[in-house]
Amino acid sequence: MLFRCAVPIFCCWLTLVSAKCYDPFPGFPVPLWQDGSNALSPTFATIAKKLDVLARDKKFENSSFSIDLTSNSETLWSYYHTARRHNKTRPGVTHVDGDSQYRIASISKTFTTLALLYQHEAGNLSLDDPVDKYIPELAAKEYNSLPWHDITLRIMASQLSGIPRESFQADLINQFPDPTKVGLPPADREGLPTCWEYNNYKFCDRDDLLAAVKTRSPIFAPNQKSTYSNANFELLGLVVENVTGLKFKEYIQQAIFESLNMTLSTMDVPPDDHAVLPLGQWFWDVDQAVRNPTGGIYSSANDMSKYVRYILTHYNALATGVNWMLPASWSNGMENFYGMPWEIFRTDRILKESHRPVTFVTKSGGVPSYFSRISIMPEYGLGLTILTAGDSSLLGKLQELVSVEVVRAAEDLVWKDIDQVYSGKYISTNSSINSSLELITSPATGLTLKSFISNATDVFAAIWAPFAKYADTGPWHAQLMPTLLYKNESTQQGEIWRVVIARERQEGENEAIWDDFCIEDVDANGYAGFPLNEIVFWHEDEIVELTAFKVKMKRFIEKDVVTEKTENKMIVQLP
Repeated sequence: MLFRCAVPIFCCWLTLVSAKCYDPFPGFPVPLWQDGSNALSPTFATIAKKLDVLARDKKFENSSFSIDLTSNSETLWSYYHTARRHNKTRPGVTHVDGDSQYRIASISKTFTTLALLYQHEAGNLSLDDPVDKYIPELAAKEYNSLPWHDITLRIMASQLSGIPRESFQADLINQFPDPTKVGLPPADREGLPTCWEYNNYKFCDRDDLLAAVKTRSPIFAPNQKSTYSNANFELLGLVVENVTGLKFKEYIQQAIFESLNMTLSTMDVPPDDHAVLPLGQWFWDVDQAVRNPTGGIYSSANDMSKYVRYILTHYNALATGVNWMLPASWSNGMENFYGMPWEIFRTDRILKESHRPVTFVTKSGGVPSYFSRISIMPEYGLGLTILTAGDSSLLGKLQELVSVEVVRAAEDLVWKDIDQVYSGKYISTNSSINSSLELITSPATGLTLKSFISNATDVFAAIWAPFAKYADTGPWHAQLMPTLLYKNESTQQGEIWRVVIARERQEGENEAIWDDFCIEDVDANGYAGFPLNEIVFWHEDEIVELTAFKVKMKRFIEKDVVTEKTENKMIVQLP
């Protein structure tokens, strides 16, 4: 044996604590937002005033937008703005609302991926099969410029295939009348596509797509590095058609739009009744055809909130072994990741009193005159839809203004609710046992176990404090982390949390580079087969249970206060 720990009970905790892990995640159960529109109404009023000012900017006089914020059960708030100037001969809708339709462009990729997840769960395909199994032409010798047999459907949906970005656009030969005047060499069009950008946006079909990818070379090896590709999803659309026996638009219409009652979502050009047509636009009527899986859907804010609610409530149950919200690879910097096909942003700069990272699972889309994004905030149980038509810079301003205000307000409300529902002193229900604990709440340190007496023994002094000293962690606290599981899953009773040791940041502390290295480990020690750090809340009886210590304690608080707080719950997962 090369290494033997002198204090065995502490050894398996060292990875977690000696690395100085900060700000456990998640910090709280997913809020239910019962009566959430009222709770957040002051924030919505503040946001609306700022949006009013932004919309009056002359730069955006030709721009319209629709914003919708939803919980996992209902829309909480909406805001709409109609451009002040319209095309006189074809104005489209002149009063924008939640049913107004926009092109949502690359947000369409999420629908293509959802179709794959459905077919994977149905057993009609496997996400880990190579794409040439479902597009047989790609297995032919003339297509061997790309390693198709090494490129799986999962890799493609995760932007990890390494195949080129475009099949039919972003070629500068189409942008300049004389490319030599900008320093490019002479070129001819022989062998180039004869549709889309190369031919006045004439639609492309299956044969055009297969011809376009025939001679392309890889950017990276499969699964080596993520980079954005529209071609991935054009090809995945062919896969969906192969396994369903339906045209792509027919399958999406039946399996998703109709199933979710998305009555204003389509891949056919909608009538002008609900169409948002910004001044100078020309792309509304363009048929994306084989490009529909990568960017062809029209939709409304109301419909997109239905879709976002579905994702919020099903993301970990759509296909066996797939959590649709998790990243598949990192992208640029430390905060950005690719999912399948999500563009995931995590930031520790948004919260005022904590460095706990906040996750935005997003998908953006942009075509000429239309720029949109959906942003799912899974830890808050919220989803934000922003659809714009007009100036391309508007989307970023709206995203910053709305998302930051909403998250900060939601964070404040959550911790107030946590304090009301969980904080306090708990005393053993068995009067012959001297056991008690105290929970306190702070936005900076979360729900914290302040003290714990078990059978007249100070557990902090006997177990956790020596362990923390042995690991040389410096200041720390025992923070509760929800597992989002229940002892009784069918009735969602018995809310399970774990106690984790969280390092406290010190002002002016000279941190080592590797202090940021922290591998999650929330199940380090047990006792007699039970997890030592498991705490179970039985809210209906105001009981907390410590599994390994075989003790139940009742919250000690005035009855009238308890009743009021329970009725106004937002966090508690009561049936």
